[in-house]
Amino acid sequence: MPRREGMERKDLLAANVKIFKSQGKALAEFSKPTTKVIVVGNPANTNAFICAKYAAGKIPATNFSAMTRLDHNRALAQVALKTGTTIGDVKNVIIWGNHSGTQFPDVKHATVNKGSNTVDAYTAINDANWIQSGFISTVQKRGAVIIEKRKLSSAMSAAKAACDHIHDWHFGTKPGEWVSMAIPSDGSYGIPKGLIFSFPVTIDGATKEWKIVKDLPLDDFAKEKIQITTKELEEERDDALKACDEANI
Repeated sequence: MPRREGMERKDLLAANVKIFKSQGKALAEFSKPTTKVIVVGNPANTNAFICAKYAAGKIPATNFSAMTRLDHNRALAQVALKTGTTIGDVKNVIIWGNHSGTQFPDVKHATVNKGSNTVDAYTAINDANWIQSGFISTVQKRGAVIIEKRKLSSAMSAAKAACDHIHDWHFGTKPGEWVSMAIPSDGSYGIPKGLIFSFPVTIDGATKEWKIVKDLPLDDFAKEKIQITTKELEEERDDALKACDEANI
């Protein structure tokens, strides 16, 4: 059930988690244990959580992910536009948390290639106010803006992001680089275990396994933003579990 103009994510939750409950059960019954699952339908993080829950016993939770690569790509594009570079020149942005308006696009650890020099994103952008306001708001609200203009969701850019997500999950990330994936938390950065949360990850192309990038320093601004999106995800999870209990599927 796609999001339409004027709809909030919570409007999608009750209907879509029931769909993903049935999908999880189908995966448990018919799929291979090695199956990898990317969830795009919103609320994507919570739908992935529900799908993984009902596929448990057959498919490990680590084989489930929700797509925040679309937000990651949007963050890359905004930094590239701001610095007069290309998307390929921008590395290691991060999308923390939920694929929603509470997500935290973070460039604190990002770099930008300018000519023969690689500089940190804060230096390249040279506008801390934009980084902590306009940039974050633009990435968070980009999906809603596209719906307003097209009257439909951002299908093409979402499809491109899904391809990017699967490509890197299969082939791996480049040395020294990471991408954003919403995957089950292992407790890193204080995120409750099992919550489907977007982290910076590296991926081993040989094993197809992702690893959360550990121990990145977070300032108070980042911690506050991460706390907000964590709270939303916990509330979504609880609402989704309640909806699944009420659904006779």
